[in-house]
Amino acid sequence: MSGNRSRLLIIAMVWAAIASAWSPVVHGQVPESEVGALQADAQRARMPQANSVPFKQSGIDFLSLLVKGGIFMIPIGFVSLLVVTFVMDRWIGLRTGRLIPNEFRRAMGKMVRSGDSVDPRALYSLCNQFPSAASNIAAAAIARTGRPLPEITTVALDALQREVDRAYGNVRWLNLAAGIAPLLGLLGTVWGLIRAFHDTTQLTAGQNRADFLAVGIYEALVTTLAGLIVAIPAAIASHYFEGRITRVFGQVEEMTNELIGSLERFEGKTRFDIIGRELATRDLIGPG
Repeated sequence: MSGNRSRLLIIAMVWAAIASAWSPVVHGQVPESEVGALQADAQRARMPQANSVPFKQSGIDFLSLLVKGGIFMIPIGFVSLLVVTFVMDRWIGLRTGRLIPNEFRRAMGKMVRSGDSVDPRALYSLCNQFPSAASNIAAAAIARTGRPLPEITTVALDALQREVDRAYGNVRWLNLAAGIAPLLGLLGTVWGLIRAFHDTTQLTAGQNRADFLAVGIYEALVTTLAGLIVAIPAAIASHYFEGRITRVFGQVEEMTNELIGSLERFEGKTRFDIIGRELATRDLIGPG
């Protein structure tokens, strides 16, 4: 019996300890240490919730930003249209097939390398068959067949220079656009800054001058941005087309020099006159 009482006493003491441990929770009484911990946890829980919806800055609408550039955006927009127009024009006009067609170059090279069987009339007819910058230069040289080689060379170089100038014609507009667009943008920015500072001096004492000035400055810089957007592609396109002109007309010059060399045997012997779209021979009694 004493053993049973001892076990019952021990069990009663354990239950009493458990009940005392859970009694604050059951009756809503929380120790002060736990209250402080719970308050700290609640504070930390509230902080992410407050930051869960951060301030969202509005993005920059590019079209509305361009409108804010003011009146100077009009000439910059006009220059941009010129750039697009002349880029498309030179992209089409400076194709290799339009300056020196591959078929013309191959046929011309085959005729020129035929030696003594070179016929200026066939060469001239070939030039008429493939109208291009290269054929115009070759035709100018062929039409002078029988004259001294320096004269033929001078005529060919003059024709070459004319074709190069014609090819460079619209590329110069791209160079002009690349130079003038940033200047127009800078002019618009300077005017915008002047207007922003002037308007700031007209504010009353209660208005925020810093915010007002910041808006005026960023709007003034729009024209500089627009000018650079127009000028950079124009400069790249101009450089590309100039390289293409140099490369293609270098090939034309090599072909023309080879052609002039093949006409040397007619010097002082036979000359040719242009009749319509053909050449007619005219034999010479002596050098002329």
